[in-house]
Amino acid sequence: MSVSIQSSCSLKPNAKTKTGRLSLSELDQIGTITHIPTIYFYKPSLSNWLQPFTSIVDILKDSLSRVLVPFYPLAGRLHWIGHGRLELDCNAMGVTFIDAESQSKLEDFGDFSQFSEYQHLIPHVDYTLPMHEIPLLLVQVTRFHCSGFSISLTLSHVVVDGQSALNFISEWARIARGEPLGTRPFFDRKVLRAGGPPISRTLFHHKEFDELPLLIGQSNNSEERRKKTTASQLKITKAQVEKLKSKANESKNMDNGGGYTRYETLTAHVWRSACKAREHKPEQPTAMGICIDSRKRMQPPLPDGYFGNAILDVIAVSTSGELVSKPLGFASSKIRDAIQNVTSEYINSAIDFCKNQQDLTKFQDIYALQGSVDFDGDAFLVPSHDSDGSLVLAICLQADHIKAFEKYFYEDII
Repeated sequence: MSVSIQSSCSLKPNAKTKTGRLSLSELDQIGTITHIPTIYFYKPSLSNWLQPFTSIVDILKDSLSRVLVPFYPLAGRLHWIGHGRLELDCNAMGVTFIDAESQSKLEDFGDFSQFSEYQHLIPHVDYTLPMHEIPLLLVQVTRFHCSGFSISLTLSHVVVDGQSALNFISEWARIARGEPLGTRPFFDRKVLRAGGPPISRTLFHHKEFDELPLLIGQSNNSEERRKKTTASQLKITKAQVEKLKSKANESKNMDNGGGYTRYETLTAHVWRSACKAREHKPEQPTAMGICIDSRKRMQPPLPDGYFGNAILDVIAVSTSGELVSKPLGFASSKIRDAIQNVTSEYINSAIDFCKNQQDLTKFQDIYALQGSVDFDGDAFLVPSHDSDGSLVLAICLQADHIKAFEKYFYEDII
């Protein structure tokens, strides 16, 4: 796909905003230092758009500069402060806005399952720049030959998690429609003890901070990380979801909580299918990372509109042989146990664990590739656009494993 950049500019908040340094929480700083990409496609109307495309771009730019007033930290920059730790400088340096065109048509994307086609539609982030020069938000609007267009954003994952990113996009849309702000963002990370000392010793074993299992016989994962990966989208119908839940609950002891949920079942099914596709040895240790939103799990809960990272990635562990040889309910129980461990005490213990680390660098990585799923094992589930109760699994695996995964994913539902 060919995309030509028509213009690129820096947009600043359209009114004076607060300035100064904002302490980041440990949950902000233990993930990959990258940007979260999001892309939306808009089909042309029957009479094309009621306004010229230039007017649409002007509306987006104007509303973005206005929404940056309440969301002023996004116009700032990150700074290293030593020991692998970062701080957010709210300095109103602005965000990047790119106006682009493509001779492609929306129908060229088919079912939108080929993530590699999106790369030129997503703003490029230059991670070779010093940290304090990298924008936290970049936006690209691309018009297609069919008069449809896309809007893509990349938001710094140090500053926001997925929920915060969606909240920002929702509020930007409200401003663009001429509506008032719905929920005012809450930025003060002190509710997660940002900048403060640890208050207690670590009370739990936090497997999420352990080194991930290596393949038996290997001393590091550098060779595996160099292998080619590919992404795939798999649709699973509502009936298939219910069938999997029934299989998972066949051996469930209902005295130990209710039946396994849709999420627990599907996550377990993905885990087992990946183990089969990778043809692990039975004794191969394996781990499944699960993103847990701590907003409502904290006591007291985080304020409405909390704008930052509140996600803790917890780990379920087993061996490939156990997962493959035992019923689906076994893997589901591993997922449930990992999720149920995440209490307010557990989250505070994880924060204290990080505060007690002299250097956070070992928990960070700068990963410059962009896309929805972009490393071996990365996956997420979303509702399909059909509004029929079906779901779509987006997953990235090594190219040598993806076909086998697709085979087992569907075969094991029967």
